[in-house]
Amino acid sequence: MATVILARHGRTQANATGVLAGRLPGIRLDEVGLEQAQRAAARLDGLPIAAAVTSPLERCKETAATLLRGTGVRARVERGLTECDYGDWSGKPMKTLVKEDLWKVVQAHPAGVRFPNGESMAEMSARSVRAVRDWDARVTAEHGDGAVWLAVAHGDVIKSVLADALGMHLDAFQRIVVDPASLSVVRYTPRRSYVLAMNTVDGSLAHLAAQAEKPEEKLGGGAGPAPRRARGRRP
Repeated sequence: MATVILARHGRTQANATGVLAGRLPGIRLDEVGLEQAQRAAARLDGLPIAAAVTSPLERCKETAATLLRGTGVRARVERGLTECDYGDWSGKPMKTLVKEDLWKVVQAHPAGVRFPNGESMAEMSARSVRAVRDWDARVTAEHGDGAVWLAVAHGDVIKSVLADALGMHLDAFQRIVVDPASLSVVRYTPRRSYVLAMNTVDGSLAHLAAQAEKPEEKLGGGAGPAPRRARGRRP
């Protein structure tokens, strides 16, 4: 199967000021977020990207455009990767939300949470995982098992995909951290999924173009990826 790089969007002003943006329109990358996306793009130098998809929200589309600059690949919008619908919580400060009784449930039992007039976290997880797995099968069919593709999404969405790949119950997904503009890597196989990287913010990923070992063939940790010479930043 192909390998997917899960990229969270760069920082926004809502992130910086502690506001739960949710699906509100007009939330774009701030200056720091643009710089984060540019640094993440440099990490993909030397790595052919077979395909890319993005959440329909502006901050993800901006991040995707930066990550793909100079590659000739354009991201397709995948609504299954959109942010969780936080309903009445959208646009509210985190310092206010932490006082809500539901906040404790979000942290301890997210699988049982439905946001007021919004989506349940279980629904968000199911559609996100389905979207990534469906796209992975599609990319594999079109480009082969060695293909690497990109999915740009949101923190909770990526945490849900990683939890599924790790075989974790959704109630444990709050243990996973996904920082702005971080890159995580998952490879699906017919037998199981493999998490090759989580929440990384530096280091080249060019080695994914020619993995020395298939994950399913490793025993005792394996030898790791073959070293590759660093390349300059794309124009």
